[in-house]
Amino acid sequence: MGNALKILRTRFVSFYNPKKQRRQRKKQSESEREEAMALRISKAATLLFSGRNPQGTNRIARTGALLSRWISSASSSAVLADDESREIYGLGSVLKEYEDYRRSLYGEITHKALLVDAVGTLLVPAQPTAQIYKNIGEKYGVEYSEAEILTRYRRAYQKPWGGSHLRYVNDARPFWQYIVTASTGCSDSQYFEELYSYFTTEKAWRLCDPDAEKVFKAIKEAGVKVAIVSNFDTRLRPLLHALRCEDWFDALAVSAEVEAEKPNPTIFLKACELLGVNPEDAVHVGDDRRNDVWGARDAGCDAWLWGSEVTSFKEVAQRIGVKV
Repeated sequence: MGNALKILRTRFVSFYNPKKQRRQRKKQSESEREEAMALRISKAATLLFSGRNPQGTNRIARTGALLSRWISSASSSAVLADDESREIYGLGSVLKEYEDYRRSLYGEITHKALLVDAVGTLLVPAQPTAQIYKNIGEKYGVEYSEAEILTRYRRAYQKPWGGSHLRYVNDARPFWQYIVTASTGCSDSQYFEELYSYFTTEKAWRLCDPDAEKVFKAIKEAGVKVAIVSNFDTRLRPLLHALRCEDWFDALAVSAEVEAEKPNPTIFLKACELLGVNPEDAVHVGDDRRNDVWGARDAGCDAWLWGSEVTSFKEVAQRIGVKV
């Protein structure tokens, strides 16, 4: 750690207004300079890991965990500078340098395993959820507009569930029954059962990437193992079967089965265990920064934000080093 901090300190000084640094060195004692530099590093780390930097939020958010490993191994070649407006510059080449670094260690394929989020990354509802709730609910007396259903749905979904962090226990019927009633004002059991069954069928969902099958096949043929890591109930397995994509994956880590929901690192560690790889050899792709990116990094995996840092599975494959 000491060597890494010296590397960062040297680059801070050379990058951050050298003339000003020389003037300050004449006025500051060694201990004062050390304290000032530590503060700059702390600010830089805060911005990196929080992803709040307005000058490139996406790039910095995806490189925070990678940079932390560089710091711990004294291998960082990133240039950091914290100016008076607390913005960070000189990070444009960080990601490429890290990928090159991994290839120097592992060869052309940078990761042994790919973890993939389900809803929002692999697949999405074929129609807006509020629209489905309203269309099916009309024969049961649901009168709320789609906008009202969506607002009530979001409010209900964000509330703590039964004093527990686990929403998806087994088939999660109690949780979804609560969501449906809160969203539509309708507690008719037949209405709930029709909705619940509908979302288990292939007509309720579509794949986010039409090239997914071809890409996953290429990834597996390259020797990279693939698993789904999803906050979902026990309907996920039959749903993947209905969508004819269950064979794309070597393992499934489903929260209802693992009894841990993202961002809890337990579910990511379970996926790595099922695949027989170490967390540092896996990269997770998902659409939720908190659940997918931060959760995966807490487990020791790399993570890329779907829809921002990667926008197709072909891009994911290319970044891993797999040609499609």
